[in-house]
Amino acid sequence: MVAVEQYLKPELAAQIKRLDLRAKMVVRGFLQGLHASPFHGFSAEFSEHRRYSPGDDPKNIDWIAYAKTGKYYVKKFESETNLTGYLAIDLSASMNYTYRQSLTKLDYCICLAAALSYLMIAQQDPVGLVTFDTKLGASVPPRSRRSQLPTILSHLTRLKVAGKTDLAGSVMQLAAMLRHRSLVMLFSDLLTEEEPMFRSLRNLRHAGHDVIIFHVLDEAEVTFPFQGTMQLRDPETGASESVRAADAASEYRKTIEAFRKRLEREFNESRIDYVPLDTSQPYDKALMEYLLRRRNRF
Repeated sequence: MVAVEQYLKPELAAQIKRLDLRAKMVVRGFLQGLHASPFHGFSAEFSEHRRYSPGDDPKNIDWIAYAKTGKYYVKKFESETNLTGYLAIDLSASMNYTYRQSLTKLDYCICLAAALSYLMIAQQDPVGLVTFDTKLGASVPPRSRRSQLPTILSHLTRLKVAGKTDLAGSVMQLAAMLRHRSLVMLFSDLLTEEEPMFRSLRNLRHAGHDVIIFHVLDEAEVTFPFQGTMQLRDPETGASESVRAADAASEYRKTIEAFRKRLEREFNESRIDYVPLDTSQPYDKALMEYLLRRRNRF
């Protein structure tokens, strides 16, 4: 963190420290939860360790693992283990919404992304960051070295929303960038045209990449807690409409429930992990529950 603080304002450096601390807390809790299989990695396609075999360099033996298990394990080399991860974060204007929660949708996604980047770097896997609205924006190339974490965190704390979104086009751009099998972790409210989105994500999955969709909505977008007459405004187009909450509530909740079920069905058929979240859920608890479910599937 020292190198990062030299180039950032004190208040921004303080933000990064807090973000880093939260990420560590989430990941440590997750890793402790894997005690039944302590060397199983985040992806089903690799593990962080393998059993020692005659001919392996004894210098690569993990003596901490030996102390815990009484068995010899060696850390796999990067060429054997690496699954490159990309954190893809939606910066469209709708991500800046919050009704009564302390975190906007973007804030919530930043917390999730910070924890996942910490997890991947802890496993010595390269991870990078891309952002998008109508096209891909700023990016951090994937790296696995420890200095990558403060680099990613410094970018995360400076993210700002833009205007409209073209999720499908951005995913196609990202797919064209990927040269090796990768893990794409996409964070968005998915308020976009559905068919182009489904098509682009299916193509990404069919190209051999692992895809996780963190679908983050504000608590109010799920529960519709409003009362009286209200003005609904589209943050990306500026269009607005006056409605009576009592008249709209029931139909709205049915619509949002159907929307999430439709996404779940489509993504499951494409073997894409779909993680529906809202900002009233503690992000660390939600992330840990998902990671443990993912681990237990393999």
